[in-house]
Amino acid sequence: MITKHIILLLFAGIAIQAVSCKKYLDEKPNNLISTGDAIVDAGTARAAITGAYDRVQGYYASSYPTLGVMPADNVIFNGTLNEYLQLDQNAVPTDNVITVAAYQGIYRAINSANSVIAAVPGVTDPLLSAAEKDKITGEAYFIRALGYFDLARGWGGVQLQLKPTVDIAGLKGVKRSTLDATYDQVLADLNQAEQLLPEDATTRNRAQKSTARALRARLHLYRKQWADAEADASLVIANTKYALVQPYKTFFTAPFLSTESVLELTYSVNDKNSYWNLWYPSSAGGQYTLKPSDALVAKLNNPQTGGTRNALIAGSGTGVYGVLYNTTASSVDPSYLIRIAELYLIRAEARAQQNKITEAVADLNVIRARAGLAATTATSQADVLLAIEEENSLEFAFEAHRWFDLTRTGRAGAVLGVTNSDYWLFPIPNSDILSDPDVTQNHGY
Repeated sequence: MITKHIILLLFAGIAIQAVSCKKYLDEKPNNLISTGDAIVDAGTARAAITGAYDRVQGYYASSYPTLGVMPADNVIFNGTLNEYLQLDQNAVPTDNVITVAAYQGIYRAINSANSVIAAVPGVTDPLLSAAEKDKITGEAYFIRALGYFDLARGWGGVQLQLKPTVDIAGLKGVKRSTLDATYDQVLADLNQAEQLLPEDATTRNRAQKSTARALRARLHLYRKQWADAEADASLVIANTKYALVQPYKTFFTAPFLSTESVLELTYSVNDKNSYWNLWYPSSAGGQYTLKPSDALVAKLNNPQTGGTRNALIAGSGTGVYGVLYNTTASSVDPSYLIRIAELYLIRAEARAQQNKITEAVADLNVIRARAGLAATTATSQADVLLAIEEENSLEFAFEAHRWFDLTRTGRAGAVLGVTNSDYWLFPIPNSDILSDPDVTQNHGY
């Protein structure tokens, strides 16, 4: 929830001095600008949505992708920081700094989106056209949908805060929603975003209609709404703006913003993506905290399973490391949120679940062919679903997929040995439990 951590930011700069002076008590703090005062024209509206994207960058630059890989089997702990070891061992306390940073960072992004949704439609400025207002508001709805989706798959049903937090009173009385209710909100926001957003042939680092459809396809997959997942994935795949690139490594090497990307977050020399530091060895300037597992390295290096995807790793022997996040020297590599490859695998899984085996295999083989692999030999529904699971594991080895794929399918017990499903969710941060009586902890913590 947006707890005292956000409130501290909202009231930053308020200094209550020991003297009792009405002047100081009545004045607005110099560093506090309300949403109504802050978003008033074209410039501030544009700045506000940029700030909301910046919040998403904040949690996707390290903490959230780490949650997507570290508790699973593709990546192992290789450092000295205990918070990563806890994730690797699936023994996560309520004060684990990575889960806390992700949880609170997502709510910050949601609060920024709420401010845009509340204020931008009412802005009157001849420099801000109706079309641009719709675009900015649609982006905010998408960002809020992404935030609540990322919370739901990590923590279950959460508190739904749909208005900007401007004072402590606005935080009271908001109970945790069910998982279904949280996903319902995600769907509602994505539908609204789809209506408001434009579509163009070039933008890949800001939300578009197809971006909303792509996330909606993923949402339907998580909810086991197979026909809807297939339909939305098909809409995105049919958009000629998107295409798989060859060879495989091209999507994360120059040029960025390739036809592979449905949505990626762009960084710059003034706004760097430092996630690579956790992957690279000390000889290359990194901490080497996150390391590809031996099993993954073997699969990636096997031409029959990895194909050309061994481009994800470098080094040899015990010094193999992941290279997805540092293809330039200036730390400006993007965060990859949605790739067109995912839509093919979403559709493959949705079709397989509907017993459309021939069509599912065709989609699976599109991804295999791009990686330089022969067509799958799987023919039964069960074998095709396992083949899709394996392809997801290798295709998105270092992206925020593997852990969430295994928990959503109920396979975390069989694959990882995490048989207690209580621990398929992360704990709500203890600091949020203590600061908000309306927050309840996940079972088992």
